[in-house]
Amino acid sequence: MFEFDLVPGLVVHEVLTGNRPAVLDLVKQTYLDHEAGESVNPDSYFLRFPEKPDARIIALPSFLGADVQLAGIKWISSFPSNTKKSIPRASALLILNDYETGYPIACLEAAQISAARTAASAAVAAIALRPGDHRGTRVAVIGAGIIARNVCEYLKAAGCTPDAYVVHDLHAESGQALVDHLNDELGENAGFTDDLGTALEADTVVFTTTAGTPYVHTPFKPSQIVLNLSLRDLAPKVILAASNIFDDVEHCMKANTSPHLAEQATGGREFVTGTLAGVLNGDVSVPDNRPVVFSPFGLGILDLALGAFVHQRARAVGKALAVPDFFAETQRW
Repeated sequence: MFEFDLVPGLVVHEVLTGNRPAVLDLVKQTYLDHEAGESVNPDSYFLRFPEKPDARIIALPSFLGADVQLAGIKWISSFPSNTKKSIPRASALLILNDYETGYPIACLEAAQISAARTAASAAVAAIALRPGDHRGTRVAVIGAGIIARNVCEYLKAAGCTPDAYVVHDLHAESGQALVDHLNDELGENAGFTDDLGTALEADTVVFTTTAGTPYVHTPFKPSQIVLNLSLRDLAPKVILAASNIFDDVEHCMKANTSPHLAEQATGGREFVTGTLAGVLNGDVSVPDNRPVVFSPFGLGILDLALGAFVHQRARAVGKALAVPDFFAETQRW
């Protein structure tokens, strides 16, 4: 009852990279469990800094029932200026709490868990929203950081097989690094473009940027799929011209995301088509005469599901670091 483990980043990386198909299945099942009411996922809490307006640290508390039966919280920072120092933008911890007693049972390095669940959700959406396969299509990735790399890896693990990738980033060196990873490590056909318009013409467009305000103002065409992972690239009229699928509608209508701006502009939510879980379970049909935008705010329950999986695997192979006597008091008297 009073055991407490630490799971370091190298172990997290080993478990996640060795089990991408399982991660995809977990993300898909967690969406379905959430839709079925097997979770508690309150609003995220943002800590912001007056002298660093682009930086934030976010707390994501949640509970996941079903087969997980854990509560927990992810504490994740986003400091975009880190990239100028050649270090990752995001860092994170995940605490897992036992549902029976409330006691924390583990602390995991979670930036990789966060990236993996984001990427896996994009891959699940890409397959669900283009079920006839991605052969004969092009995928564009706009923003070439760690999330983008993970998305490409999970698209491949999910069986997404486009004819080509095109990468666009304001920092050409980062863009070329992702192109090299796609070509050399993933065996894909990828190239870099410094022209945003060229990237926006792809059949599937993935946004993984740090943009704070919209800069894409031209609506997409029917049959295009947009994975709106960074949430703030698209102007309201782009959202309003599309069919819109969400991980959770209420969560996405906050913090001046593109859908939130569209809601503010119209005073309503008529542009909402449904949730990804609704698509997965057949309750939501996506019209084929409009582009489709998938906007995932990022649910803490996904971090819980993957964190529980990583913790179990790490313990099974003896790589979770037990902390003896972590709790000083184990009796009331």
